[in-house]
Amino acid sequence: MDATSLLDRYERMNVIRRTEKAAHDLFLRGLVKGTTHLAAGQEAIAVGASAALRPDDYVFATYRGHHHALARGATPEECLAELMSRATGLCKAKGGSMHLTKAATGMLGSYAIVGSHLPMAVGAAWSARLRGTEQLAVAFFGDGATNIGAFHESLNLAAVWKLPVLFVCENNLYMEYTPIADVTAVPRPAADRAPAHGIPGEVVDGNDVVAVEEAVGRLARQARAGDGPAVLEAETYRHFGHSRADPAAYRPPEEVERWLKHDPLDLARGRLAELGVDEETLAGADERARDVVERAVAAAKAAPPPDPREALTDVWADGGAAWRT
Repeated sequence: MDATSLLDRYERMNVIRRTEKAAHDLFLRGLVKGTTHLAAGQEAIAVGASAALRPDDYVFATYRGHHHALARGATPEECLAELMSRATGLCKAKGGSMHLTKAATGMLGSYAIVGSHLPMAVGAAWSARLRGTEQLAVAFFGDGATNIGAFHESLNLAAVWKLPVLFVCENNLYMEYTPIADVTAVPRPAADRAPAHGIPGEVVDGNDVVAVEEAVGRLARQARAGDGPAVLEAETYRHFGHSRADPAAYRPPEEVERWLKHDPLDLARGRLAELGVDEETLAGADERARDVVERAVAAAKAAPPPDPREALTDVWADGGAAWRT
């Protein structure tokens, strides 16, 4: 990857990291209702994958999905306004942190029910096949979802029909609070199980945006060519606990320290330095990212609350609320 392209990926990850930090700070100030599941530390998966996809491809994510919404075209202002229950939010304050959706850019939602979106991605891929669009569906899910029935059902059906769908596991080592290794018989919970369904399974460094983009790009080309689905297990680590109510005290300090030294932004900065990008250029990218998020926070805080009369709109595709039989 050339320096210009990598600098673009770095700045995108920087915006996501700062947006996550803003969400954390706003929550502590009581401006974000409910809870949030931050993806700080997992930015390279979202940015690298999105860069390898077409604009009309479909993306499905988990409740820890801020990074995917932002990578697929949602703005920091839209996301933060949604978290703060503002009328200008991505879903007009109807979705909150766990349901960020922007269908116009192919972000077909974040889902709070573990594993529930994997069959949906299979359905989207089937739709693309029927319409002959060569679109791809990508389901991002956590390591915990590999112990859910929907994971195996989705892989099986996708393999039988050779659908253009990628299953990308964001393996951050923990099923909420339980280490995935403690309750799973194989060391790679997603990649090691893929062959049982006749699907290739690969492992990638999920904190290396270049490696993620290369892997997703290659698997996407194969899927579009009719080779069927694939599983990509991206090894990563969340910087925060499972949710804002979780101090993550169960994680060994040496493990946390080791992974923090393998930060996606630091890896990208190192690659950029190797390509001859100077500190002034990197500082410029940092400053632009900071300005974008600071403006987003100010705009979201100033936005009005939602109009209660809007509560039943957007229930159906035409924007209405009338019951259909």
